[in-house]
Amino acid sequence: MTAPDFIEARRSIRAFAPGAVPRPKLDALIEAACLAPAPHHSRPWRWVILDTGDAKRALADGMGARWRADLTTDGMAPERIDELVESSRRKLTTAPALVLGCLTWEGLDRYPDERRRRAEWGMALLSLGAAIENLMLAATDDHLASCWVAAPIFCPEEARDALALPNEWLPQALVLVGHPDPAYQPVARPAVPIEDLRAHR
Repeated sequence: MTAPDFIEARRSIRAFAPGAVPRPKLDALIEAACLAPAPHHSRPWRWVILDTGDAKRALADGMGARWRADLTTDGMAPERIDELVESSRRKLTTAPALVLGCLTWEGLDRYPDERRRRAEWGMALLSLGAAIENLMLAATDDHLASCWVAAPIFCPEEARDALALPNEWLPQALVLVGHPDPAYQPVARPAVPIEDLRAHR
């Protein structure tokens, strides 16, 4: 058995050709994302399209400041911090478009105890992952390149505030989107070590 071709075709691509992605195409990706399963038939996701230089720089700077502070606390050398933060900033600001996936509590159950609140939020995070996969599969189908960046989950408040989003929108994931660089050549995927990754009971 093999995976369907449309799943095999999806790759994480950071090499983009020049040129903007039309906003109707980006909206279509979000519509595909919103077909994902979610707890209680809710739609806890919120999406932000960033395709202007100012917006991309604001997000990169907001998240970069948090990462710089964390790396400094970790004791990393200042020159290495500069290198990492600048590399991340360049990756975000040079992508043709960014799609920021946020979560809210809308439609989710509220529990009085922390254990169940954490589980409820975890269900929403799982659904966001499914939504991101839908988005990237739709991008592949439209001959667009995409790459999932997890950085916002480490600094949701900073990402939110950098873009002046509503307080209840908490960024959790970011997808870079653009037309693929014609020179991009995907490397062969390694075989899935199925015997190591699954068990029968």
